[in-house]
Amino acid sequence: GFSKQMVEILSKHGIAFSSFDIFSDEEVRQGLKTFSNWPTYPQLYVSGELIGGLDIIKELEASGELGTICPKAQKLEDRLKSLINKAPVMLFMKGNKQMAKCGFSKQIIEIMNGTGVDYETFDILEDEEVRQGLKSFSNWPTYPQLYVKGELVGGLDIVKELKESGELLPVLKGES
Repeated sequence: GFSKQMVEILSKHGIAFSSFDIFSDEEVRQGLKTFSNWPTYPQLYVSGELIGGLDIIKELEASGELGTICPKAQKLEDRLKSLINKAPVMLFMKGNKQMAKCGFSKQIIEIMNGTGVDYETFDILEDEEVRQGLKSFSNWPTYPQLYVKGELVGGLDIVKELKESGELLPVLKGES
């Protein structure tokens, strides 16, 4: 119950955290009580320093200090914008440049490699939050998704059309 309350408070305030199940390791469970000189759980640590248990966290929340002590989780939209702008040409796909993990991704990699334009990839299979979030953010339901200078170009069909019309290289270079 106390651990659940702690998680709810941290989540409500958008605080980035991870947890350790003290029931999974009795040595850690007992050792942490001695190490921290704190006899109960949950225990909240920030940058390796004990902040306290649930009562302390509730006091910090009530005083408004909790947000200044704990690091905030990066909002998904901010994270997506950051990823989209990680490189001038950014490809979100299943797999990466070295190994595509689906036929559509393989085809787009072949097209991209044929342009000679430098690009970065992001493997959406490695991050479910990005995989689902980017669909909504870009209003594009499928992968791969190609971005140039932070703007969605489209998926494989669009890239094929641009290649056939001779417009792909200018688009990738940000000339149109």
